[in-house]
Amino acid sequence: MAGDLLTMLFWLGELTAASFVLSYGAEHLSKKYGAKFVGRTLLSVATTLPEIAIVIYAAAGGLFGTAIGAGLGSNLLMMTLGLSIMLLIATSRLSKAPLKAVDVSMFKLDKIFLLATAIISAVLFIDGYDFVDGFIFAGMFVAYLVMALMEMKAENKTKKVQREVGNHKVVKVTESLPEKRGPNYEMTKAMLAFAAGTVGIFIGAPPFIDSLQGFSLEVGVSVIILAVIISPIAGEMPEKISMMLLARKGAAGASIAVANVLGSKILNNTLLLAVAVFGAMYHSGFYAKIEVNQILIYQMILVTGMTLGALALMFKKEIGIKVGIILAIMYVVSLIIQFMLPQDLTLH
Repeated sequence: MAGDLLTMLFWLGELTAASFVLSYGAEHLSKKYGAKFVGRTLLSVATTLPEIAIVIYAAAGGLFGTAIGAGLGSNLLMMTLGLSIMLLIATSRLSKAPLKAVDVSMFKLDKIFLLATAIISAVLFIDGYDFVDGFIFAGMFVAYLVMALMEMKAENKTKKVQREVGNHKVVKVTESLPEKRGPNYEMTKAMLAFAAGTVGIFIGAPPFIDSLQGFSLEVGVSVIILAVIISPIAGEMPEKISMMLLARKGAAGASIAVANVLGSKILNNTLLLAVAVFGAMYHSGFYAKIEVNQILIYQMILVTGMTLGALALMFKKEIGIKVGIILAIMYVVSLIIQFMLPQDLTLH
């Protein structure tokens, strides 16, 4: 058992390190272009890439339950514990500019989109996922990108109008200034980091899943449940640390952290599930189906319920330390429930 545990921890560390490198590269590439749309797409996909790699390998290898479990675990971790930590930091002395509460009113569309995708993905799972569901998930992902693009254009148009009717002197001075460009080596470093992180993630995903499966047999806990609990650590650790750092910067940083969580979880309910279905199709043919089983049903109900509960707390103008405490309790409760569920080790 010690051997499987050490192997799993090694590859978990490798995936986490690769995720940090990937996150660094994506963040600097996004800053280079400075567009909200780029950040939403490039950064969101980048932070979801570790889970995508794990899901691709698991589904392509026939471990359909593990693939779905990894995606569910990511949503469970960040919608409860991730948001909780961010709120506790932002509203306490751990922040450089402590807030009484974090304004979440500006994320109405993201919250509605996340609510819709969470419900749709759960309903579609009633009879299992097949190629039709895969295309539906891919379509929802494209719809989210279109929504982000339209919002970006609307914001840019509003800013342009404000500049035109605002202080003309400021506009003229701004327009006369040459565009600042960072040294080429910074862009090159960011691109190399992004590429290295991507390669590292796809190298580490296969042995991590293999060791996770072996460890589950050793300890007598379903690999699906271990995927729900352990897999998100590698994929979400960089995002979680980034959230902590942003939360310390005050209102603006906390708002960005909330946006990142909502955006990445929407991708989990769309792109990640589409990848799982397409991976199953690669393994078993075009008409492959990810069948429903008892453990996955319980997991889907638990994670969807926790996601909807967390969203319900966010459908108000502001959320504060009380919400953070509730979310932390929700995560602890979810872990207890995980180990009370049936442990059928034959389900992958």
